[in-house]
Amino acid sequence: MFRNTRLARAFVFATLLAFAASPALAQNSTTSSQSTAVSGQKLKVKGIVTRRDADTFTVQNDTGGTTTVALTDATSVKTKGGFFGGGTRYGATQILRGLRVEVEGRTDSSGQLVAEKVRFGDKDLRVAQSIEARVDPVETRVGTAENKIDTVEQNAQRMSGQLDELAAVSNAARGGAVAAMETAESAIQGVNATNERISALDDFTPQQSLNINFKHRSAVLTPEAKLQLDELAKVANATKGYMIEVSGYAFDWRNKNSNRRLSQQRADAVVRYLAENQRIPLRRIVNPFGYGSTAEPIADNTTREGRAENRRAEVRLLVNRGLTGSAPEMNESKISSATP
Repeated sequence: MFRNTRLARAFVFATLLAFAASPALAQNSTTSSQSTAVSGQKLKVKGIVTRRDADTFTVQNDTGGTTTVALTDATSVKTKGGFFGGGTRYGATQILRGLRVEVEGRTDSSGQLVAEKVRFGDKDLRVAQSIEARVDPVETRVGTAENKIDTVEQNAQRMSGQLDELAAVSNAARGGAVAAMETAESAIQGVNATNERISALDDFTPQQSLNINFKHRSAVLTPEAKLQLDELAKVANATKGYMIEVSGYAFDWRNKNSNRRLSQQRADAVVRYLAENQRIPLRRIVNPFGYGSTAEPIADNTTREGRAENRRAEVRLLVNRGLTGSAPEMNESKISSATP
């Protein structure tokens, strides 16, 4: 009888341990990697954005683990704080590399976390914007330049082989010395031109600039503004190696924070129209930024006409000088004339 009682108590104790361990298992499931997450499982992750793509971004937590987060039209992107936890609403374009975020959502069948909420601090956003404004344009230009490296290397190899041939021709036929020298000079000019193109891969020149004006305290594009953006998009789609720079502004009114938010909303409105209506890839758009009323106005704020001009978003089409030029070519006719 006593032995059976002890066995019963041991069984009850083991059962209680199993129930006590179940919350820990559930907690571990929320921090496990996305490869083992079950579809539809609710997750919350915190960390730094280390990669940003068109519809997804990657978050790395403090222990080094990474999670791929997918964005949808229903994703809520806001800052933390404010009255009743409201915060400020932002577009998905403000999720930048280097931004510390908190993400809540559910996993899909591929293991990605489909974001329902994305939250971050105002200070963290300003730091990430400063980093992105300096790093992203350089990386974009380098990525575009890589597509041209193979052509440049092939031309360099071709030029090197022609120079070797010219040296042999010069030694074998004195009568072709003049033509060989001319061809060598042409080859040197081609090499110099190639070097200049490589040096110019980091040089962007403005090709077209326009001001998109808005109504008072509004960030909604007018029909006239949409026509302006349509014309800019046509020129961009017919141009190689282009980038689009968008800056938002507001005239000096109320307070700086209000003007800064309004100017950012105007810049985001331009980016959204170009991406959705003209299919301009986001990688072609330099990180949009709202300057508020801190920048120098282009007109007098004391007049109605001046304030109308200052309520604007500036859009500039930039073209890569190194990629738009033609690759240097060697003149083969001079080589053939120098060959005995």
